[in-house]
Amino acid sequence: MELKEILSRCDHTLLKQESTWEQIRTLCDEGVKYGCASVCIPASFVKQADEYLDGKLKVCTVIGFPNGYSTTAVKAFEAENAVRNGADEIDMVINIGWVKDQKWDSLLEEIKEVKLACAGRILKVIVETCLLTEEEKIKMCEIVSASGADYIKTSTGFSTAGATREDVKLFKEHVVPGVKIKAAGGIASLKDAEDFIALGADRLGTSRIVKLAKGQQGEGY
Repeated sequence: MELKEILSRCDHTLLKQESTWEQIRTLCDEGVKYGCASVCIPASFVKQADEYLDGKLKVCTVIGFPNGYSTTAVKAFEAENAVRNGADEIDMVINIGWVKDQKWDSLLEEIKEVKLACAGRILKVIVETCLLTEEEKIKMCEIVSASGADYIKTSTGFSTAGATREDVKLFKEHVVPGVKIKAAGGIASLKDAEDFIALGADRLGTSRIVKLAKGQQGEGY
């Protein structure tokens, strides 16, 4: 697969707590230069990044991140606020405790409410696969499929593990047509990226693919 094609599926990501505007601005410049799908950044930088990019690249942010146990009202407000500040895409974290308690209706209603708050923007639902059983992953495929969300996403990158090939394959087998898949967390090589795309991932959450592209062009890291 062409590197350009892989990069076009990447949400070029920086979500570290200590992230600065200078780092975010560099991320934006790289995202534009290498033709990424979006930059995925903390909500506090969305307005500044949207103004800086001026339509050259989509801005993605995260809500309920990384733990997912904010109330539904807080998540909906975060989504609405992010959209008002210029976010094109929202990645939300589900309430993992509700999965363990089998509060399926609550999970479905929360995703629906956040989707409504997104006002037509893309919504990706992070289910944090490393904390779920196979049965719970399948159930979340069903719930995300019924919710109106656009993507199911594997991981925050802040828990015990990231995306696995097995989980992307499982998602592909259990989401309905039209629901896309985002793999995130630990995507470290072009081989990883190609494998996840081949298994059905439409998006990749990573910063390392751009670093690899820079290395191939002799720009270093």
